[in-house]
Amino acid sequence: FACAFTRAAMAAAAPDFYFRYYVGHKGKFGHEFMEIELKPDGRLRYANNSNYKRDAIIRKEATVSKSVRGEFQRIIQESGVLECSDERWPEPDAGGKQELEVVLGRDHISFTCAKIGSLLDVNAAEDADGLRTLYYLVQDLKCLAFGLVAAHFKIKPIP
Repeated sequence: FACAFTRAAMAAAAPDFYFRYYVGHKGKFGHEFMEIELKPDGRLRYANNSNYKRDAIIRKEATVSKSVRGEFQRIIQESGVLECSDERWPEPDAGGKQELEVVLGRDHISFTCAKIGSLLDVNAAEDADGLRTLYYLVQDLKCLAFGLVAAHFKIKPIP
């Protein structure tokens, strides 16, 4: 993966870099959620609990390199989310909630808002620009995390 990363990402990732993303709700099938967490020691954790047809919770954990942590850090920094505020974002409701927590050096943000179903929800928000920043950041973080987890747990190695 290192060949796809920028030089900035390959530079040392902050030793105190951490993030956690959670989205979920409590409904007909119980507590359904998806969570991604990257710890400072490089442990990338993924959990998904759908409870649909009594499915068991899916948990995956992998250790990622400093350059991969640096790429997550770069994505978060370049998104502009560290300058956002969740004050005017929709409050969590019966439809669910999402949370993003980031620790990056001296910066520590913790956002909570209603689940975002689509860009229509974003555009209808009081602070559409800030919520759009969160929406696209979450898409990028999920894409990278899912790719890493899928590659790490692939049954047949990639030639």
